Amino acid sequence: MNYLDVTKDVYKEAALTPDVGLCCTTTPIWQFPGLKIPTIMQEMNYGCGSTVHPRDLVNNPKILYVGVGGGMELLQFAYFSRQKEGVVGIDVVDEMLEASAKNFIQAEAENDWFKKEYVTLKKGNALDLPVADNSIDVAAQNCLFNIFKVEELKKALQEMYRVLKPHGRLVMSDPTCEQEMNETLRNDETLRALCLSGSIPLKDYIALLTETGFGTIEIRARRPYRILDPVHYPTEENIYIESVEVCAIKDPMPADGPCIFTGRSAIYFGKEDFYDDHNGHVLLKNQPLAVCDKTANNLADMNRNDIFISPSTYHYDGGGCC
Repeated sequence: MNYLDVTKDVYKEAALTPDVGLCCTTTPIWQFPGLKIPTIMQEMNYGCGSTVHPRDLVNNPKILYVGVGGGMELLQFAYFSRQKEGVVGIDVVDEMLEASAKNFIQAEAENDWFKKEYVTLKKGNALDLPVADNSIDVAAQNCLFNIFKVEELKKALQEMYRVLKPHGRLVMSDPTCEQEMNETLRNDETLRALCLSGSIPLKDYIALLTETGFGTIEIRARRPYRILDPVHYPTEENIYIESVEVCAIKDPMPADGPCIFTGRSAIYFGKEDFYDDHNGHVLLKNQPLAVCDKTANNLADMNRNDIFISPSTYHYDGGGCC
C-alpha cells in the first residue's frame, strides 16, 4: 500500500468517525453575520489554517475547494458566492463526500440564506481535476498538498494553475518545516497522511509555486503548529513545524522574477516629500509601503540612509508595491 492509499484510509476513517484532534490550528474560525456553522462541520475541520479571505471573494466568484473535509470552508465560501454551483468541492474519498453532503443538509436547516445547490460535490483527484481550463476565480486547499511527494505536488499545483482564470487566486494552508527531517520520518506513510512528515521549508514551497508560473505570491500568515519529539516520534531532536497561509496569484511572470510578499515594508524619511525609484515605486515621506522581497532588496542595494527596510513579518494583507 503506497502513501496515497494510506491517506485515503486515514480520511475515510475521519469521515466515518469525526476526529477532532486530527488537525489543530490557532487560526480562529471565521464568523460572519448570519452564518451558522454546524458543530459537526467544526469537528471535521481537518485543516491547519484558513483559506477563506473576504477580500478574495468579491463579485460572486466561482470557487474550487480540493479536499472537502466536513464542508466548513465550502460553507464559508458559499456565503460569498450565493449562486448555483458557485462552489465546487472535490475529494477522492467517497465517505468524505457523503459526510460533507450530509452536513450541508444540516447547514441548510441552520442558515436561511444557504441552499445546498450553492455547493457541488464531485469525486476527483487533485492530480487530475475534473474542472475546465481557466474557469475558476479562487481555488483553495487546506492541509492537503503537504501530503504529496514532490512530483505529485508539482502535478497538483499545475492542475490548480490550469483551472484558474488569469489573475485567479490559489489560496492554501499547509504545514512547513525549516529543519531537516530524517528518512524514517519522511518515509513514514502514516505521518505523511497526518500532514506532518511531508512538511518542507517555506522557500521550497514558494519555489514550487513560482516554478508552476504564479507571478505573485503572498505570505499571509505563519504560525506555530506541531512539535515532533523524540519520545513520540522517530527523531533524535525536536522538530518544529509551522502552519502557513499563502496566496499564489496567476499573474504574468515579471521579466525580473516573481513578486513575493513576506510582510516587508519600506519607509522613506528624507528631505523631499517623496522618493521615486523610477522603477514604478513612489515612497511618500514617512508613509510605510508594503514591498515585495525583490523591491525591498533593490531599495536596500541603493545604500541610502533615508530609507528603512523592515524585516519579513510573514504577514501580508495587500496594499503592496507591485
